[in-house]
Amino acid sequence: MERSQELFDRAQKVLPGGVNSPVRAFRAVELCPRFIERADGAYIYDADGKHYIDYVCSWGPMLLGHNHPAVREAVERAVKDGLSFGAPTQREVEMAELMVEMVPNIEMVRMVNSGTEAVMSALRLARGATGRDKLIKFEGCYHGHSDCLLVNAGSSALAGGHPSSAGVPEDIVKHTLTAQYNDLASVEVLLEEYHGQVACVIVEPVAANMGVVGPAPGFLEGLRALCDKHGALLIFDEVQCGMGRSGKLFAYQKFDVMPDICTAAKALGGGFPIGALMEQVAPCGPVYQAGTLSGNPVAMAAGLAQLRYIQAHPEVYAALEKYAKELAEGMRRAAAKHGAGVAVNQIGSLVAPFFTPSAVTTFLDAKGSDVGRYARYFKGMLERGVYLAPAQFEAMFVSTAHTREDLECTLEAVDEVFAEG
Repeated sequence: MERSQELFDRAQKVLPGGVNSPVRAFRAVELCPRFIERADGAYIYDADGKHYIDYVCSWGPMLLGHNHPAVREAVERAVKDGLSFGAPTQREVEMAELMVEMVPNIEMVRMVNSGTEAVMSALRLARGATGRDKLIKFEGCYHGHSDCLLVNAGSSALAGGHPSSAGVPEDIVKHTLTAQYNDLASVEVLLEEYHGQVACVIVEPVAANMGVVGPAPGFLEGLRALCDKHGALLIFDEVQCGMGRSGKLFAYQKFDVMPDICTAAKALGGGFPIGALMEQVAPCGPVYQAGTLSGNPVAMAAGLAQLRYIQAHPEVYAALEKYAKELAEGMRRAAAKHGAGVAVNQIGSLVAPFFTPSAVTTFLDAKGSDVGRYARYFKGMLERGVYLAPAQFEAMFVSTAHTREDLECTLEAVDEVFAEG
């Protein structure tokens, strides 16, 4: 990894920590990050000429694998027309129309540039629509790096040991209330204590930033009922678990619970689909939300191509889930064989091993994981050509490009690493 180390040494002189996002830093696993030069199908290739079976998939959006021909060709056509206009295009209209067509209950879509921006905009909409200031989030759920949400966050904020952030004013976070995922009572207590003050409850319907933790039976339905009772809006943050990752295009379809607002990103180029509340967003209404480069024509081309492919091949969801189930079951067998004491969660095409012998159904369970053991596991898998998220509290993502041979190679590596202890 001489070339990656050289690039990392250079990067640390000009980029904070040598990276442009903390999740890439490899600090939680105490290694030098691999600098990637290209990717194709289920594989990524680093600057040292090594290739890896990739289970990060650009943190989720590569549902069809890297460099899929349908997506690549659409992007190549779009690039010939120009990279960005800062003006309306036909593609963004087609993208919104396709989403409305494919997903029940979506009436309008506002495209944005990132998951953080989508969630930030959704919160502003909820506050504007209700006239209330407070919001309820869940400990261990990550919703981007906007100020009011960097409280008891997950993802790299959790892995790095910093569940909140310097530079976030107390006057802002005082409106953020924290409940426990899969614990309806903790939500009800807050709604009663701050009666009439809570604008919204925001949740990952499948918590994918504390590993992968699914909703307990009745949890999402209970949130819907509590929000209705107290006049708060329910927001599903599907930046990680949406776009087919939970077994449907959106997780709320899988669990049959309708939120008031749903955010998505990555595979869409950013966006938040919602219902009639959209009429309150500028320029239609008083809730200001803007982005001069939102609906970028190249991003829209990529998103359209992927959505159209999924629409034409609905069997994609079953194929992804089948691979993920076999992967999770194989990991469980290897853990039992070697007495590894590892719990493996899987929902849709999301998989997460937790280095704890106990079942993981809450954030408290997830925090009981041995992050040192995960770091050793990560290193062992990387040495065997399998690229995972460099932190315990992230998901593994599979794609349609992963093959039976990839699965067998991955499980062989898992068996060897678990055998080492």
